[in-house]
Amino acid sequence: MPRAFPAKFVFGAATAAFQCEGATQIDGRGPCYWDEYFSRPTSTFNADIASDFYHKYKEDVSLCREFGINGIRISLAWTRVMPNGKGLVNQKGIDYYHRLIDECIENGVEPFVTLHHFDTPLPLFKKGDWLNNENIDHFAAYAKICFEHFGDKVKKWITINEPYSVVAGQYIIGHFPPNIKYDIPKAVQAMHNMMVAHSKVVNLYKTMNLLGEIGIVHILEGKYPITDTPANRRAAEFDDTIANSFMLDACLGGEYRQRTLGNIQSILSNYHAKLEVKDDDMNEINSASKQLDFLGINYYASHFVEHHDGESGIVHNGTGKKGSSIFCLKDIGKRVKNPAVPTTDWDWAIYPQGLYEMLVRVKREYPNYHKIYITENGMGAKEILEHDTVLDDARIDYIAEHLNAILDAVDAGVNVEGYFLWSLMDVFSWTNGFTKRYGLFYVDFETQKRYAKKSASWFKALSAQKEL
Repeated sequence: MPRAFPAKFVFGAATAAFQCEGATQIDGRGPCYWDEYFSRPTSTFNADIASDFYHKYKEDVSLCREFGINGIRISLAWTRVMPNGKGLVNQKGIDYYHRLIDECIENGVEPFVTLHHFDTPLPLFKKGDWLNNENIDHFAAYAKICFEHFGDKVKKWITINEPYSVVAGQYIIGHFPPNIKYDIPKAVQAMHNMMVAHSKVVNLYKTMNLLGEIGIVHILEGKYPITDTPANRRAAEFDDTIANSFMLDACLGGEYRQRTLGNIQSILSNYHAKLEVKDDDMNEINSASKQLDFLGINYYASHFVEHHDGESGIVHNGTGKKGSSIFCLKDIGKRVKNPAVPTTDWDWAIYPQGLYEMLVRVKREYPNYHKIYITENGMGAKEILEHDTVLDDARIDYIAEHLNAILDAVDAGVNVEGYFLWSLMDVFSWTNGFTKRYGLFYVDFETQKRYAKKSASWFKALSAQKEL
């Protein structure tokens, strides 16, 4: 039996400024920390051109209209709006985003606009990024500029994309600048500061009486004990606390629950560290939690965890060499492969059940959540263009399985109002360059020509029928 989607369900696709725009050195854009990082002599790729969305946005938005995509996630490059991250506003950047937003609206593609998607301005990054409390105020000032210029057009705002991925990359895995590994205290402190910054921006938006909605996007991935032992359950809970509960408590609960805070304190005590919370932080967080309009969930995988007594050790699979990943953190746990669950070439577990259970969990634990969008989901692959298309049946199966999990959650009473595939077109990958492709549209990065994959035609039919 076909399964119908909710009446107002958004069939969307996602992008991010640094990963698709290119044009990194024109029209007044300043550098973010990635620009410096990828300019190293040892770098083998950079995003100076990426998918050239800066110049080809009209074509890409037209593809959205043609293929039934009625929502698009875009992000504003902070340094295209404010080249130094503070002070001077770049009018050419403002003009570009007006053109882009207008193009979306004119084509019936609603823009969901993210303020921060992994791209802190380089001068602010060098002063500590989210570990520096001054960045909270700089981010709020930047957000105010964006609300003033675009708030009459944009009706869906996202403060920050995937705070956990930012800090995991910067301070735990070490594959994002400043490339620090295993520093859990820095990761936790940066997450808290990001939640304060997010909250300050939500509260600001609500004072401006703009006729729109504002939310945040978290990457939420289930943490399951590989076998049901007390030690494995504890390891999975600790991993979950850092990656999920800590920030969900803040943005939806308005406070850190006793169990969450106890777990965080236990983890930090092993590093002889404490979480620093300023006097007004929790008031800001509590106020924003009561005004948050939606939660965006990015879901790609879940993790199976076992107890780990040894030292920390992480090997990031950035090339698609299957089976090469290692992730174990001292006093927290080790992620292991579940032989019953298939994985991608990048060792990401294909586990739609984890998405269903996360959606139900949010409804159960944070009943004031209002509504949820799946703001990213998709499967990266090594692909070859043949006869002007890509036969990406595995991606179609992946999307269908996760959409069924979403419909299961809707049947269980969860209010899910949209799904955004990552990504609209093939884009630059932070650690894979251009070899890991997610898009509905194949990009020839030499010519910048777009080709519809089989999944694009399948998605078009899906959005027209509105049933799976």
